[in-house]
Amino acid sequence: MNDTNMLTRMDALEQKLDLVLEYVNQQRLKSEVVEDLVSDVAIIGKDFYNYSVAELEKHAVELDPDELKQLTINLVKNVKNFNEILGLLESMMDLKKDAGPIVNEMIIEFTKNLHSMEQKGYFEFAREIGTVIDNIITNFSAEDIRQLADNIVLMLQTVKNLTQPEMLVAVNNAVKVYGSMQTGDIEPYSLWKLLREMRSPEMKSVLGFMVAFMKNLSKQNSN
Repeated sequence: MNDTNMLTRMDALEQKLDLVLEYVNQQRLKSEVVEDLVSDVAIIGKDFYNYSVAELEKHAVELDPDELKQLTINLVKNVKNFNEILGLLESMMDLKKDAGPIVNEMIIEFTKNLHSMEQKGYFEFAREIGTVIDNIITNFSAEDIRQLADNIVLMLQTVKNLTQPEMLVAVNNAVKVYGSMQTGDIEPYSLWKLLREMRSPEMKSVLGFMVAFMKNLSKQNSN
């Protein structure tokens, strides 16, 4: 019985020894990998250092060790700021990914609107407006534009009065009458015939209108 217990304990001890040896072997392999990595990095660093020195000498650049030390200190001191900047850039990239489809839709809609405006002739109209403005600039001086600015209120008021319904009706009637008249076939009037025509109700009405108009105009000018 004692021999059996002894053998069992020895087997368990051997298993534990195997585990310890396997762990030690794994640590040794990891240590070798780290050493190889450090060696490779050292070689790369040395090559990079030699290359950097050669390039700096080639371009006649001199490095001050104190400045490099200060730069390193500043980098270490601003690690938090660099992290915040990287976080901000990451947020901006996320925003770009999220807003990308929306921006694409806006661009597509804007392009459609531009196409619709072109089909309706907005751009052609704008070009013609540009021609009008060019003609104005060519044919009018700065003083003319200044006088226009000084009198623009009066001009707009005049246009407003002209666009009243009764004024538009009167102007439209005058244009219709003038258009229907055959100016080439109008017979000449003698003074005697004119005096006889002035006795007609129509001419009396016209004369009354002209007299009233002139009197009201004179009052308006005197105000």
